[in-house]
Amino acid sequence: MKFKANLPRLRGGTLAVIAVLLIGSALLRLGLQAGPAIARESRPEQDQEISAEPDMARSVVPTSAELQTLIDALRDREYALDTREAQIQDRMKALEIAEKAIERRLEALIGAEERLSATLALADGATEEDLVRLTDVYEKMKPKQAAALFETMAPEFAAGFLARMRPDAAADVMAGLSPMAAYSISVVLAGRNASVPTE
Repeated sequence: MKFKANLPRLRGGTLAVIAVLLIGSALLRLGLQAGPAIARESRPEQDQEISAEPDMARSVVPTSAELQTLIDALRDREYALDTREAQIQDRMKALEIAEKAIERRLEALIGAEERLSATLALADGATEEDLVRLTDVYEKMKPKQAAALFETMAPEFAAGFLARMRPDAAADVMAGLSPMAAYSISVVLAGRNASVPTE
């Protein structure tokens, strides 16, 4: 019995709680919506600043004349870069042509040098053969005849042949020379050996 008597009281308390919650919700909504409205009325200068922001955004956007100037400047820059690139390519082609011409000339010079070296080698060989033959002729001559011939030669020239001759044949020729000619040739022969390093 007591349990049944408590049921109506619980229902009445539940309704009171729901009513309190609804009233609290209404007050909360009113506070949330009234706060910004009160703030707007109390600060009208902020609204002016907010309304001024779109004007500033509009002033940052370039005009069509400014855009055209920028496009023209970019085209001029592109044209200058294209011209510079074409000049560099022309120079590169000229350098390639010059390099090929230099390579051809270098190959021609190397070929000419090789031919000249071969010719000089032949000439040196022929000269050496001539000197050997002539020295052999002087060695086979009678010492008096050879001495008379060496007497008329320049001392340097005569010393070159005497240096190539066998020592006994050179001694016989030197013995037939006049003292002055023998001395001059001896000085040249000694001078050749004096310039050779000893160490």
